[in-house]
Amino acid sequence: MAKHTLFAIRLGSSAIALTAAALAAPAFAQDAAPQAAAEAPAADDGAIVVTGYRASLNASASIKRGAPTIVEALSAEDIGKLPDVSIADSLARLPGVTSQRLEGRDQRLSIRGLGPDFGTTLLNGREQVTVGDNRGVEYDQYPAEFFKNVVVYKAPTPSLVAAGIAGTVDLRMLRPLAQKDRIVSVQLRGQMNGQKKLNPDGSRYGYRASAAYVDKFANDTFGIAIGVSATDAPSQNERYNAWGFPNEGAAGGNLFLGGAKPYVQSNKLQRYGAVATLEYQPSDNFHSTLDVLYSHFKETQILRGIEFPIAPAWGSGATVQPGYTVDNGLVTQATVSGVHAVQRNDRNKREADNFSIGWNNVIGLSDTMHLTVDASYSTAKRTDDLLETYTGTGYGATGASDTLKISANPNGTFDIVPTLNYADKSLFGLTDPRGWGYNGTKAVVQAGFLNRPKFKDDLLSLRADLDGSLEGAGPLAGWQIGANFSRRKKTSAFTSFFLCPKGAGSDCSVDSGTPKFAAIPDQAVVGTVPLAYLGVPQMLALNPVYLLNNSLASVYDNRPVSLVRDNSVTEKVWTGYAMVKLDGDVGGKKLTGSIGVQAVYTDQSSTGSISNFDSATGTVLVVPATGGDKFWRVLPSANFSLEVADATYVKLAGSLSMVRPRLDQERVNQELSFNFQNLGSNDPTRPFFQSNGGNAQLRPYRAANVDVSVEHYFPKGGYVSLAGYYKKLTDFVNPQRNLPFDFATVAASLPAAIRNQLATTVGVVSQPLNDGGGSLKGAEFTLSLPFSLLTPSLDGFGFYGSGSYTDSTIRLNSDPTNPITLPGLSDWVGNASVYYEKHGLQVRASYRYRSKFLAEVAGLSANPTYRTAKAEGILDAQIGYDFQPGTALEGLSILFQARNLTDRPFITYQNNDPRQVIDYQRYGRDFYIGLSYKF
Repeated sequence: MAKHTLFAIRLGSSAIALTAAALAAPAFAQDAAPQAAAEAPAADDGAIVVTGYRASLNASASIKRGAPTIVEALSAEDIGKLPDVSIADSLARLPGVTSQRLEGRDQRLSIRGLGPDFGTTLLNGREQVTVGDNRGVEYDQYPAEFFKNVVVYKAPTPSLVAAGIAGTVDLRMLRPLAQKDRIVSVQLRGQMNGQKKLNPDGSRYGYRASAAYVDKFANDTFGIAIGVSATDAPSQNERYNAWGFPNEGAAGGNLFLGGAKPYVQSNKLQRYGAVATLEYQPSDNFHSTLDVLYSHFKETQILRGIEFPIAPAWGSGATVQPGYTVDNGLVTQATVSGVHAVQRNDRNKREADNFSIGWNNVIGLSDTMHLTVDASYSTAKRTDDLLETYTGTGYGATGASDTLKISANPNGTFDIVPTLNYADKSLFGLTDPRGWGYNGTKAVVQAGFLNRPKFKDDLLSLRADLDGSLEGAGPLAGWQIGANFSRRKKTSAFTSFFLCPKGAGSDCSVDSGTPKFAAIPDQAVVGTVPLAYLGVPQMLALNPVYLLNNSLASVYDNRPVSLVRDNSVTEKVWTGYAMVKLDGDVGGKKLTGSIGVQAVYTDQSSTGSISNFDSATGTVLVVPATGGDKFWRVLPSANFSLEVADATYVKLAGSLSMVRPRLDQERVNQELSFNFQNLGSNDPTRPFFQSNGGNAQLRPYRAANVDVSVEHYFPKGGYVSLAGYYKKLTDFVNPQRNLPFDFATVAASLPAAIRNQLATTVGVVSQPLNDGGGSLKGAEFTLSLPFSLLTPSLDGFGFYGSGSYTDSTIRLNSDPTNPITLPGLSDWVGNASVYYEKHGLQVRASYRYRSKFLAEVAGLSANPTYRTAKAEGILDAQIGYDFQPGTALEGLSILFQARNLTDRPFITYQNNDPRQVIDYQRYGRDFYIGLSYKF
């Protein structure tokens, strides 16, 4: 670390293919052949053509069967038509893969029990940036219509650059030269949410449209594929959030609802995207492919609700009335008086742009040797505008109070029945209802808050690869060497503002004369919204943007905690790899695979800031800081696929792998703070000096992996497989490791009145640290069964399903006796689909289940936090019809889909007690009807 090494503390040193060569080098020479392999085969005269979902399953099985390593795959049923509503939906049906829903959409993928922080996502074999806060790709940024195949690598190969520990998802675009004929297709789909709109300015209706054009020219040596898409997708969310459950002295020390925030939320997701692929192959000795993708993403959320501070133990100022009911240590019914609630009208807006370009060239140097050169660049920009506005009956709990009747529901939420009329405009005004506003030095009238974070993520990558054949070497069929350089830089900038009523005062502070209460303008009222699902009949629905522009003043938030958040993280990575490809007979059995090694050199750095104490002014200052680290990692791997009997394969893989930590954990920033309640304390658990932040010297997670899979493929389609895996994890990141540190230099700058009361200058630095390890093991079973294998009379019917079990034991050195739970890990995951498809008719029902897991949710100030999520099972269904050749409507398809027919909510709870529900989000059912036409 170049500066402020005081805080840099670290313990210790610290597709798709049907041949071995095909999966060995993603995005290189094999691209065209794998795409062709995944196409539904052209039929000769009199042949039966399998299309739609059955063709998708067959193509996916062919990819899995031919891969010399352990993979899962999914294929589009037709141009622009993956088997489900989104990429994440389809991926969540693969064996060992599941997802967490955000805003009702599948987003956070877990592979073999490891969450999105442990996996990577590639586009045509190239690592990608993300519009998210960290590395995990948000699949909403990619229009599903643009992809022909998706492959999930569960074991790394030497040429799979930027592979993850959990797995690697490779999104593959269509290759125009692999298509038999010209394609022109259009799709239009309408969407309706099953719930009526929850906000007067929301909507329950949306649409999705796309078009694609694919053609070949110049004697089939030049191909072009162009696609465009537009999405306007609504969602509705009945939300409930509990603050927690303190032991309430006024209720006999029993657990008591600390507070709650019931909300109704209306979302609108708008996305526009375009993609183009240019492919040129004038001869067998030259093949060039250019891929370009652009996506613009905008999401607007309207949230309206009420924050109810309830438990006196947590400073609500309320009174618990006699006559409460207790069930096994939890108060399930009570009357609470003297409650001063905060009425909220919020608007969140996110806009993001994602651009990716990649150029791949394969040059034949001889009949047996090829040079591949690949260059790519991707960038993502995202801006959030998070607006909160508050209304109440008076400033600082001085207005009219409420009396609440609270009662526990069977689903873990609480009904909250008020006596105040929260829809009465005359009772409420723009104010700081609880007097919570504080700018670090004095009280402010905080009638709202505005957060405007910005993120920019850039990734440049250059790669060269040389491969050749080996003759007369038995199963040693070829060799491959290559090198890859990448430079990634992610910049995070945070700006925030206090909002207060306009009028007198200069900085929203109370002592400057800022108005403590202002009337709500009539122009801001858009109606009322019910929170009846939790007992609140109505509340005021206000336009928060109108209030911001006309009724509220904004003051820059310059608290040290806000100013030390800006940072950038840069990673320069050089990767060299070499491998031997296997393809031959061993003991009369067909063997494919690879043996090789990667050598990875990393130069990582971060720029940011650290807060420090200025003795001259007696204030905390923010000073620039830099830090970083350089290190090597050597990652050998071996993959074998042996056909032990006809259509029966045993696949074995062993490897060392790594995945880099979250980018926000690699930031250099540290925030210094003083806890004056601990002034004079000599107790290490009650330090006066505290510093919290990132670690620019954080190293990647590492894993030693063993994977095995036994797969048998049926003669007329379908397969059965059983897989097992074991991962030994080291350098596991403890996200918040507390370490003692001597703050003597800081103490010397403190005023004498404070310095003389110090019992010790030793405090605590809290930062991420490679401070743990453990193991992960599991098994997966998959069955794809066309029922025609059982009897010809069931031709068209079939089943596809899988089940997996995962077990983990991870321990941190700071607390080795208590194993932690991995985020995203469900012990049990299951998927099942039954279908009928014949003569153009398609009917399918799909169910997926996951047991309880540790979910990542938005905590205070939108910071990520982890809570246990309840088990959930979700049922989807669809029915469609393709008009057959020879009919007047040939080329036209209609489709009806339904998601979340079980209307399953997303629920989290705390303290291993399902009664202590923290989050409850009900998204409702979604229905889609679509038309597509293929010329």
